[in-house]
Amino acid sequence: MEQVTNSPAETEALGAALAEELKPGAVVAFTGDLGAGKTAFVRGLARGLGIGERVTSPTFTIVNEYEGGRLPLFHFDMYRLDSADELFDIGWEDYLARGGVCAVEWSEKVSEALEPGAIRVDIRRGGDDGQRVVTIERGVEA
Repeated sequence: MEQVTNSPAETEALGAALAEELKPGAVVAFTGDLGAGKTAFVRGLARGLGIGERVTSPTFTIVNEYEGGRLPLFHFDMYRLDSADELFDIGWEDYLARGGVCAVEWSEKVSEALEPGAIRVDIRRGGDDGQRVVTIERGVEA
C-alpha cells in the first residue's frame, strides 16, 4: 500500500492508524532517508497505542521504551550499528519476548535479524516540500 502525506501530522496519523491493528510481538521495520519522517510515523504508532509520552529519536541510546498504552513500544534506531550481531548484543530477543511493538528505524542495517512477518514501512520525500511517499508492506508469516 502506498500513500502520500503532506505534513508530519498526516504521517503521524498514518502511524496511528497502523497501530490499531498491531498485535503483541509485532515488528515494524522502517527504511528511508535521513529526516524523511520515520520518527514522526513512530510518534503516530505511540499515539495509536495510547502512549502519552513524548517520542524522540533513539539515535544515541539505540532504543527508547514507552509503556502505558495498549502495548509497550520499543523504538530502535540502528543507524549507529554495524551488524545484526550488535542488535542481539543489546537484547533484541528479550524485547521480542516482552510482547510489545518493536519499531526499527534503519532496519536495512539489521535485515537478517528481522522475521519474515515484519511490517515494512518505507518513507521517502515526495515532489513537494513536506510531502512524503509512504509504502507499507505487510509481512509474510513464517
